[in-house]
Amino acid sequence: MSICARSVLVIVAGVALTQPSQAFDLFGLKLFEDQSDIDAEAVIADPQPYVLEVSVAPDEGLEGVVRGASGLVSGEGKPASGAAGLLAQARGDYRRITAALYGEGYYGGVVNILVGGREAATLRPDINLPDPVAVQIIVNPGPLFRFNRVSVLNQAPPTDDPDDFVEPPLGIGYGAGEVAGSGVILKAEQLALRAWRQQGYAKAAIAKRDVVADHSNNSVDATITVNPGAKAAFGPVAVQGTERMDPDFVRRQTGLAEGEEYDPDALARAQKRLDRLEVFRAARLEAADAIQTNGLLPYTLIVQELPGRRFGAGATYSTVDGLGLEGFHLWRNLFGQAERLRLDAKVASIAFPIDTAQFDYAFGGTFTKPGFLTPDTDLVAAISAERTIVPKYTETSIGGRLGLTHFYSDQLTLTGGASFERNRFDDSFGTRDFTTAGVYAGAVYDGRDDKVDPASGIYLAGNIEPFYEFFYGKPAVQATIEGRTYFGFGEDDKFVLAGRVKAGALIGPQLNEIAPDKLFFAGGGGSVRGYGFKSIGVDNGAGTVTGGRYLLEASLEARAKINEQFGAVGFIDGGYVAADTFPSLDELRLGAGIGVRYYTGLGPLRADIAIPLNKRAGDPDYALYIGIGQAF
Repeated sequence: MSICARSVLVIVAGVALTQPSQAFDLFGLKLFEDQSDIDAEAVIADPQPYVLEVSVAPDEGLEGVVRGASGLVSGEGKPASGAAGLLAQARGDYRRITAALYGEGYYGGVVNILVGGREAATLRPDINLPDPVAVQIIVNPGPLFRFNRVSVLNQAPPTDDPDDFVEPPLGIGYGAGEVAGSGVILKAEQLALRAWRQQGYAKAAIAKRDVVADHSNNSVDATITVNPGAKAAFGPVAVQGTERMDPDFVRRQTGLAEGEEYDPDALARAQKRLDRLEVFRAARLEAADAIQTNGLLPYTLIVQELPGRRFGAGATYSTVDGLGLEGFHLWRNLFGQAERLRLDAKVASIAFPIDTAQFDYAFGGTFTKPGFLTPDTDLVAAISAERTIVPKYTETSIGGRLGLTHFYSDQLTLTGGASFERNRFDDSFGTRDFTTAGVYAGAVYDGRDDKVDPASGIYLAGNIEPFYEFFYGKPAVQATIEGRTYFGFGEDDKFVLAGRVKAGALIGPQLNEIAPDKLFFAGGGGSVRGYGFKSIGVDNGAGTVTGGRYLLEASLEARAKINEQFGAVGFIDGGYVAADTFPSLDELRLGAGIGVRYYTGLGPLRADIAIPLNKRAGDPDYALYIGIGQAF
């Protein structure tokens, strides 16, 4: 089947003042369109197996493109629904493969699909075919076409505002001499529209698209005409679909101010604010069909609320630290303004034989009031009680925090507030009680591409907490900083190199006058694997181990995807804790190991086995860790 029948084709498409869809008509083909319903009426129940062969000559690296576009390839090994179903799939492949070739800049190719040695387009749906039947996809892509003359009429003027800058079409290959892929034209249109919309023209639309292919010199001329329409400002926002939610609060939470210049970035921020409320199954902002004569563009916010309650449970396991079970109960939208109350409970260090006296217990509650002071600020109040047994001390405590969380941007989150704790510790210094009050401040920059399975980006977190201990009457300051980075390699980031560094310091009185939970320890699944949780501390030379003033940890992990379901990991962790000065390298504790990953829609399931490389008396021979998500 020939892709083109004439040496010169002229196509004009587009409707003024209408937003273009993701599909468009080029050279008689509908590109970027869902073809799943093509010939659906021809599907019948009789299985028709087939054996497929794909040939692209000359290849030019296009066989993968053809295979990726072909429904016959994706369905290979699965019997088609009768001869009619097989032929329907083949007829759809003419369109799909042709569109894929256009996307690569090949407009003079020929696609033949032979079923039993005959062209599929010529066969009747009721034909009798062998079982299985031989199917051949034979593609001659023809010459590569390049752009000759390209232009965008009514292009947006340049802007000095970096927030409004949009990459010019030339940057994505829409220029003379570049490969004339059909997708480039669509991307150029999107960039042209974005440039106008970033400057307040909400209803900018493609008025006309002229595309001319000249087969005498294998070139394409393309002209995109934009109609920017009128400049707009945000109008009133009407809310639909609320049941228990306060519609005025929902409207205020968007942050869209009536009369403010239209900005697609403001719409994106509004959507993220609504998603952060965690009370909507769906929330969608819809613009009115037209800008009003006063220049305002009204919006309708359509929401669907989630149920008021949610339950959850989880588990972790380590051969060193035992089994941990945890669960939570969440109440949403307590008073109509997305308030949340979450109760958490945890039992950990469950080992065999069962000894409840060695279990860790924790219970707590967190109340969150979104939209406190600003749409991007949450008020957070938390209380907790716990009993924890770690290798170096036993803690029984209650505490609380009251503070603010401010979402400064998509990547940067700021926190601050006040805290109070009442603790009892049993450790090498005996039984001691502490009462502590303080303030805290922190910042997190999360530029990772994925929070549970990142392949690129960086993560930075810093915290500082000045506090006063009333029993000894001594002030102190604790500070920590952590950085993580990720580098993906290969197709679809099949290989990832991940690194983590964490450092901490505490300035204050002597070690025996500081609560152990304020001191630094290392070891465990989120620290130095292969060692027990918080088992790495400061040895006073007499066999007594306490926490230290200084902490330094680092991890390096190499991750590789074996296939879509499984992956493998190799890692090395290191860390040390110091009393007053950083110790020498011979005191550095190292752990290394390997792991497997099973990828799910919620993130990878993790199983790591690690050994301590320079173990001390009492350290385990190995440790196995099981959890959800990457180690960091």
